[in-house]
Amino acid sequence: MSVNQMLCHLTDGYLVGLGEKTVSPATGFLQRTLIKWIALQAPLQWAKGYPTRPEVEQGRGGTPPISFTQDQQRLVSTLHRFCHNLQEPCTPHPTFGLMTREDWWRWGYLHADHHLRQFGR
Repeated sequence: MSVNQMLCHLTDGYLVGLGEKTVSPATGFLQRTLIKWIALQAPLQWAKGYPTRPEVEQGRGGTPPISFTQDQQRLVSTLHRFCHNLQEPCTPHPTFGLMTREDWWRWGYLHADHHLRQFGR
């Protein structure tokens, strides 16, 4: 994934949380309980290679990059709305199911952290 693709991928993820992008579910009892708790609460870095939903995967259904500046501006704008306008009840997460606003915010931080680490951050 290139830096521009990462910016678009993160934007797509925040749009899912805002309920503005639809993603197919991939959940089950373990994903909604144990895996959700581990992913959001355990003091562990997320493992590389966990499959993403095709609607937000770069090169498949994810938003394609335009230019670094435009993609960066769109991410910043979407992140601002995600942080300030996320309504409850929240849109379910495609893997973790029902999420509170705080769960989505935690997920948003961890998701960005996961991808920034791929570029040495």
